[in-house]
Amino acid sequence: MTGTHPAMTWPPYRPNGLLTLAAWEALPADTSVRAELVEGVVLVMNRPVPRHQHVLVELAVQLRAAAVGHVVLPEVELVIDDGGRDGGPATVREPDLVVAFPSALDGRPRLRPDDVLAVIEILSPGTRRIDRVAKLAEYAEIGIRHYVIVDPDGPITEFVLDGEAFRMVATHDRTAPLTFGPTLSLPATTGR
Repeated sequence: MTGTHPAMTWPPYRPNGLLTLAAWEALPADTSVRAELVEGVVLVMNRPVPRHQHVLVELAVQLRAAAVGHVVLPEVELVIDDGGRDGGPATVREPDLVVAFPSALDGRPRLRPDDVLAVIEILSPGTRRIDRVAKLAEYAEIGIRHYVIVDPDGPITEFVLDGEAFRMVATHDRTAPLTFGPTLSLPATTGR
């Protein structure tokens, strides 16, 4: 049918209904939705709107030019919790942008925390709380050194890992000189 998306193919569930990393990896690709795995539960979100994607591309270009010695990857899977030896429920996020070490390009299907220098999330109406609360805690827990939350209308807020938690180091209106090197500027077509 024109204008509709195919239904997501739901995975075979474990007896407790929670997916392991192996079960997540076995799922068929479904590009009609954006999905993450949170403690074994599939979280399905709408695909990002054009404005969000415009900001993502503009920021990726800026990061690519300034992140010398690193690679910039949009919308790649990042394993937060692999479920451990017992194959328990896993958590896999899909950040908007990741600044990673070149070793992240070794052919694995998803990134591990040690691959990542910084994560950048661009706020959307359906993910604001997830990005500001849940991912802030998760990224700190796995040792991501830098976390940047970008509101397309401004501000850009940077956090730096300080021990086991993030510390907010700066909130910038539309241009943010980040502590790990790059300066990000929101595109002129965003904002009010």
